[in-house]
Amino acid sequence: MSIAVYAGSFDPFTNGHLHVVEEASNIFEKLFIVLADNPEKNRRINSSSMAEDIKEVITKLGKTKKIEVVSFQGLIVDIANELGADYLVRGIRNGIDYEYEENLAKINESLGLKTIYLRAGNLSHVSSSMVMELWRYGKDVSTYVPEPIYKTLVQNGGARC
Repeated sequence: MSIAVYAGSFDPFTNGHLHVVEEASNIFEKLFIVLADNPEKNRRINSSSMAEDIKEVITKLGKTKKIEVVSFQGLIVDIANELGADYLVRGIRNGIDYEYEENLAKINESLGLKTIYLRAGNLSHVSSSMVMELWRYGKDVSTYVPEPIYKTLVQNGGARC
């Protein structure tokens, strides 16, 4: 069985992330979306709330048997080993992403985890940081994030303060 992990802080999970998830789910038999809590980053949206929202997105896709959402703090290679994954899926928006990701891929490969890159396609301009910047200044971001994530932003006021 081909198993992969798609890891990120997903703060917030965007339609660009969703595009990568959909593409990866067509390639792999099982995909784990790993919501990684990085202690070096200050989260803008509560990670357990984001995990629940991502699960709702996956349920709406009708792919709950093929895609699971898990939370983790630590090295991605460790959770990949725990889940039996041989591949790490990474979304690439541009050349800058590629340069950064390629360095990480070499390290992960030395630890036994192969990396596969998937292009963000038409959503290459969408990033979590861009979404939150627009949100902070009162702009409509509903076209950049799945509906459950948008509802959480609205309910919690997001990072508009």
